[in-house]
Amino acid sequence: MNTSRWNDLGKFLKAGKGHVANVSTAPGRELVAEDIGPSRRDVDQREERLFRALDDDNDDAVLARDLKGTLRDIGLLEDDQRLCESMAAITSALNPNPKTEEENRRINKSSFCLAIRHNILLIERALQGRMVVPDFAGFEQRMAGIFDRVRAENSGVPADYIPQLNVQGEEADRFGVALCTTDGQRASFGDARKFFTVQSTSKPITYALAVEEHGSRYVHEFVGHEPSGVGFNELTLNRDNQPHNPMINAGAIMTASLVGLTDKRRLIGGGEAQGGGLRGWSGRRFDHVLDRWKALCGNQEPRFSTSVFLSERETADRNFALAYFMRENGAFPDDVDMHDVLEFYLQCCSIEVNAEMMSVIAATFANGGICPVTGERVLQTDTVRNCLSLMSGCGMYDFSGEFAFTIGLPAKSGVSGAMMVVIPNVMGFCVWSPRLDALGNSVRGVAFCRELVRKFNFHNYDDLTGSSRRMNPRLNPIQVRAREVNEMIWAASKGDLGAIQDQLGRGAALNFGDYDLRTPLHLAAAENQSHVVRYFVDQAAAAGGNGNLSPRDRWGGTPLDDAYQHDNQAIVAILEKAGAERGKARSAVDVADCGGLTPASFESSKVDELIWAASLGDLIAIRRLVAQGVPLDLADYDRRTAIHLAAAEGHVDVVRYCIAHHVSCNPTDRWGNTPLDDAIRHDHQDVAELLRGHGGRARSARSPGG
Repeated sequence: MNTSRWNDLGKFLKAGKGHVANVSTAPGRELVAEDIGPSRRDVDQREERLFRALDDDNDDAVLARDLKGTLRDIGLLEDDQRLCESMAAITSALNPNPKTEEENRRINKSSFCLAIRHNILLIERALQGRMVVPDFAGFEQRMAGIFDRVRAENSGVPADYIPQLNVQGEEADRFGVALCTTDGQRASFGDARKFFTVQSTSKPITYALAVEEHGSRYVHEFVGHEPSGVGFNELTLNRDNQPHNPMINAGAIMTASLVGLTDKRRLIGGGEAQGGGLRGWSGRRFDHVLDRWKALCGNQEPRFSTSVFLSERETADRNFALAYFMRENGAFPDDVDMHDVLEFYLQCCSIEVNAEMMSVIAATFANGGICPVTGERVLQTDTVRNCLSLMSGCGMYDFSGEFAFTIGLPAKSGVSGAMMVVIPNVMGFCVWSPRLDALGNSVRGVAFCRELVRKFNFHNYDDLTGSSRRMNPRLNPIQVRAREVNEMIWAASKGDLGAIQDQLGRGAALNFGDYDLRTPLHLAAAENQSHVVRYFVDQAAAAGGNGNLSPRDRWGGTPLDDAYQHDNQAIVAILEKAGAERGKARSAVDVADCGGLTPASFESSKVDELIWAASLGDLIAIRRLVAQGVPLDLADYDRRTAIHLAAAEGHVDVVRYCIAHHVSCNPTDRWGNTPLDDAIRHDHQDVAELLRGHGGRARSARSPGG
């Protein structure tokens, strides 16, 4: 035995630096010295970044609530199965005998890093804002707004041909919405935990299980994949005597006949049927289906409604007629008991889930068959692809074509008022409201989808030209602003006229202003890009003189002021001839000493995002950038830094965060001004006091060059 390793372990635990709960061991195996060696204690650079991002005061401790709050804001719930080990380790790492309440909540670096290693990649992506919906809190708020607007829609009536579904009064007005992204970010609204029977939303799952068992080619020997053009329960088959597709009743009955058929044939072929081998087979088949539903729901248990099943069976005349019609035409495979299949089909329709569970199912489809909240592959990708294709063309009864045209997303509805909608590679969501329209779809469900694609670019073809003005929740709003504004300004400063023209073609405006109200024309004039300035002048003339050649920045300066300050005489001539005006005259200053600025060689989009976040006081966004390793002292095209903008806008918490992370208080911008100059100019006394207390110096209390 290596006694030195055991001694190291003893010293480590005696010092209070280790917790057994922080170390994963196989079930039934005791902790050994090798579990806590130097490799488990050492903090690497990536872990350091994550810790520093949350260490607001840079005092080598973070608050447990900050980690949990950050994860919650990104949409990861505290009971997320993927985080259970890390959450338990965080709880274990808290001091059991704190001297103060504050100490009770603090976690040191080594304990923090040991805890997050259990789920390091997921936590890293969350802290860095690299989830599929990075600004999940903002997205959730907008979804709540849509939910509130749609709630007012109260037309339609519950299904009346199945007695148990014909609810009245308060039950008829139930309304629940839930969503789950492909990263497992979750949110819900209203009656999202109220159970309902799945009805026709079971059809994609039944089809998927049949394909998983037999393969797509075999399944489609018995069912087609074209829209029927008639009602979902119409007594008709296609020219090959097949049901038209698996999303109508006849097709779903057919795919139900294929589920478990392999096992049945094995029993019959082995002679086990004569010995009672088929006894209990129907129960095992349904248990298998419930097990697959459970896996699709992220290991949440579905239920079964006996009363709805009996009610459906008593009113299943049309479904019996469809089954007899298919049997008459030889549509069923061999070895199929039609009555057994009908009962099984109705059982599948009588499974109960809630909107939260069904949103996870939809997200599993969006994620190519891998359940986002467990990481388990439940369905093969090809199965999901075929299923989504059928949902796109046939999933919304006789409204399928209109839904595909206006909403543009794969979906399946049911007469219980449920609607499962899939946004491939992004998220799935469920809307449940019992009131139906004349075609059997949830009135609120369709209305919610209309509002969703009106607000967000979720329609399959919204990004076809790249010029959709709808919001893209896959991007942080700060990233969107930075991309739209700063890319064009940066291109102007470098003389990239082609990029400017491309941006204009995508809907950008000539006078986009950044956080300092600096425009592309300001930077083109400052950097002596005469061909860009001439282009802007021509564009203003083409606009009938309505183009603004004298936009004013934060300090009242115009592009002509920039041209004069940098002695760019050719540009002065161009602008004055075009009628541009001066605003606040500024003299050139010596900016050789940039106060330790990091050159903006880092990815330019991150520079822009950092400074925009500072200007908006978005500390969450800044933490995410720090977690990605973005330096806080990066400068933009005007040598403006995050601490400049935070000071100018009075965001004392951002200034304090920057100072704690060793950002210089005295970087100078294009005009030689420091953050303290910005704070004084805009009368942010608390920021000015903070900066002075950490060595901040002011060039003057006046505007740049003033």
